[in-house]
Amino acid sequence: MNFDIDKVKIMRLEEDTALVSFECGDTDLNDFLLNDAKNYLKSMLAVTYLLKINDETVAYFCLSYDGLTRSAILREEEKALWNKVGRKIPNSKRRRTYPAVKIGRLAVSKKYSGLGIGRLIIKAVVMMYLTEQHHAGCRFITVDAYRSALSFYEKNNFRFLTTKDLEDDIRTMYFDLKSV
Repeated sequence: MNFDIDKVKIMRLEEDTALVSFECGDTDLNDFLLNDAKNYLKSMLAVTYLLKINDETVAYFCLSYDGLTRSAILREEEKALWNKVGRKIPNSKRRRTYPAVKIGRLAVSKKYSGLGIGRLIIKAVVMMYLTEQHHAGCRFITVDAYRSALSFYEKNNFRFLTTKDLEDDIRTMYFDLKSV
């Protein structure tokens, strides 16, 4: 299936947005959109964005604020990873925590899977934080990636923050906005 990228519209989910069925192949991600996304918005925990073609939801993602914190890296040998994170930041500006935005959920409809929509979402999030004015600073994008999505995030220039989650089903990854 081909689709016209110019027909894709990104819209912010609001409490009165009508939601229709969504199937990405993952029950948890389907359920979040249909049953939890509006509650997260109302509770000010995350904002969800829908990618739509006409009235069809082809994908969604949600964002919340986060921070890259040194305490997330506990092992002595991982200090090098933390130093790599801060290497491009002048010594006088280095901190124990750096501001970030977290991609809390990202899902593409099975019908549109494999067409580059996930990559489009990553680019859209990067551009949101590079070109739009925000009320707070944000240096990194983070994600707690499912094991099945690790290669997707690696292809999109996300790096692992730690090795302590190496065997876990979910791994913490980050993207440096200054690398663009």
